[in-house]
Amino acid sequence: MKKLALHWQILIGMLLGILFGLGMTYVDGGSTFVSNWIKPLGTIFVKLLKLIAVPLIIASLVKGISDLKDISKFRNIGLKTIFIYIGTTVLAITLGLLLVNVVKPGDGISEETIHKLTETYANSGGVQEKIAEATKQRSSGPLQFIVDMVPDNAIKAMGSNKSMLQVIFFTIFLGLSMLLVGEKKSKPLKKFFDSLNEVVLKMVDLIMLFAPYAVFALLANVVVSSNDPDLLVALLKYALTVVGGLILMVIVYMVLISVFTKKNPLWFLQQISPAQLLAFSTSSSAATLPVTMERVEEHVGVDKEVSSFVLPVGATINMDGTSLYQAVASVFIAQALGFDLTFGDQLTIILTALLASIGSAAVPGAGMVMLVIVLEAVGFPADKLAIGLALIFAVDRPLDMCRTVINVTGDATVATLVAKSVGKLGKPQPKNWDDNYDEVK
Repeated sequence: MKKLALHWQILIGMLLGILFGLGMTYVDGGSTFVSNWIKPLGTIFVKLLKLIAVPLIIASLVKGISDLKDISKFRNIGLKTIFIYIGTTVLAITLGLLLVNVVKPGDGISEETIHKLTETYANSGGVQEKIAEATKQRSSGPLQFIVDMVPDNAIKAMGSNKSMLQVIFFTIFLGLSMLLVGEKKSKPLKKFFDSLNEVVLKMVDLIMLFAPYAVFALLANVVVSSNDPDLLVALLKYALTVVGGLILMVIVYMVLISVFTKKNPLWFLQQISPAQLLAFSTSSSAATLPVTMERVEEHVGVDKEVSSFVLPVGATINMDGTSLYQAVASVFIAQALGFDLTFGDQLTIILTALLASIGSAAVPGAGMVMLVIVLEAVGFPADKLAIGLALIFAVDRPLDMCRTVINVTGDATVATLVAKSVGKLGKPQPKNWDDNYDEVK
């Protein structure tokens, strides 16, 4: 009997998780049961993915750079990657602005809904925490994000998934230094990282065996902890505007894949679908990174020399979905609260959202922090910031899940485009967790 494909297993797990969560909302103590006995399964899964993220980046990136044997090739890949990431991010923000100005979702929000949302969320710890974090980022210098990229302690940087850019900086520095000392002297170290890379990828395969059960737990918890349904309905027009923009971005990616790589876009989506489904379940590009790398390398055919650089960098600086959300959310808040935005303000949104995406962490809720920075950049009244965030806080979690899917899809798309442009897009070679099982059983 043929084994059910992983993406179908995950989809079934998601569907059952949603149904189970809905059922438990009608059971006395159901929410507590899910929180105590179901949620931990999803939490463990996410922690396992985060556990191997840093080792995978280090091993994969060192292997990719050391395999190049030519620094100029790395420069070529790096420049193309940054250029395409900036291009897709600007496109996403512009698309979001066009959509929100046409649909005008903020015009349909009643004073009663604004008052109720403000009462519910304006003084909540979540909103105040996001404002405080954004204020901290906003007060830093214009080059602070570059300063933050350079670690003063490599081991300390490796101890936090929030320091991903620092890990990438150190790893690139190490890989380039290995090239410069010559193949003979770097050979022992290269063999170590080659071996580590294979072992960590096998860990990804093993962790993914648990994925269908984990997404069941994650989705069940999201459903039972959802907010007031009436508020969600009131914000439906805004939410659909964001989702509509995100769907348009997927279409843009598919056009790019079809035109520049000559691959079937539907085939491409099928190959990366497990990473997309996990991105939806976890709301974290960083947590999904190991799976994204595995799918892009083994199932799409992108050479490790490309994927090992493009994907980790993308998980930290390429946030097309989040940037589109910034554009829609900022204009929506301005519309709802009667704050007029000029054409110049909207150009400011494009620039600020682009810069904010580079320095933002690839973790759940980072989009809210970026949004505060964008709103402050266009002169939004400081005393209304909490009210503005309260307007969208109720639907932030489900939209965070959706925009993370676009972030991951964008990373995979750019990796494929860069690989094609440098002749590093080959034939897919999928591996299974039990490929070498006969040797050890």
